[in-house]
Amino acid sequence: MELTSVIETRAGVRSGKPCFVGTRIAVYDVLDYLASGMTVEEIVADFPELTAAHVRAAIEFAAMRERRLATPA
Repeated sequence: MELTSVIETRAGVRSGKPCFVGTRIAVYDVLDYLASGMTVEEIVADFPELTAAHVRAAIEFAAMRERRLATPA
């Protein structure tokens, strides 16, 4: 999945945090819910504008950021 098709950063929305396109749901929030033990199904049930693909995109986004941080400059 091309992350730019589902994740965007907009000035003035959630203090510029990456959010899912067309929502105010931050990627960080989804990652936090996963870390707290929520399942993908529970997240999608709580946020019907999201799909399981959105949750996977959040994980991929976090992995990409981690790779960038772990790569020596």
